Amino acid sequence: MPAAQREFPYIWATWLPRLLTGERSCEWAIWFKARHQGWNRKPSDFNQVDWLARHTALLNEHRDRWIQSGYDVRVENQNAFQLRGHSAILAGKPDLLVLNKDRILIIDFKTGQEQPWHKFQVMTYMYALPKAMPEYRDFKFAGEIVYPNQTQRVPQGGIDQGFVRDLSTLIRRVAAPEPPPTTASASECRFATSQPTTARTAWTPMPIPPPATPPTFEVYPSPV
Repeated sequence: MPAAQREFPYIWATWLPRLLTGERSCEWAIWFKARHQGWNRKPSDFNQVDWLARHTALLNEHRDRWIQSGYDVRVENQNAFQLRGHSAILAGKPDLLVLNKDRILIIDFKTGQEQPWHKFQVMTYMYALPKAMPEYRDFKFAGEIVYPNQTQRVPQGGIDQGFVRDLSTLIRRVAAPEPPPTTASASECRFATSQPTTARTAWTPMPIPPPATPPTFEVYPSPV
């Protein structure tokens, strides 16, 4: 069955970080997914069941520690958001939110090795979540990427004007009516089997906020 065109471009937050860091270059694949649904995936040797088991175990371990330390913790589906722009929706679902008074720590869990795009994924959450969910607009955000043997932190103030500009520019390209060119990499552009019909709407740039203030967020003490 051919992929069906979406009524409105829909961009999942995890699709963007590898393009932002240059680890991937096929914007056509993201453009196609943003404007179509029901597309077929090519077979992969990725063990989804094993990954889910390891990811869930890591998340549950840290969730329980934060709860035992007295924090308000919200998990996955509780954190799902949709940030609607003029002509595209940016959606995501952070693994864990840890709330403490007027501060929120966004935590994402990774079962493999540290990669540059992991930080950009959390930064995308930090940018979008307070805009998409009114109840969080007055909170100060920081982030963490938790691996089995280490933790990488993203302090408050990690979202600067340059990051917002780069994110907005990328969204404009992958939500545009005209498709970007494909790359030569079959592993990246596995969706490029035929040229789809162009979508009906165009992207209007997201507003760029004023420059971030110097970091003042005190990192949460890790639970014992």
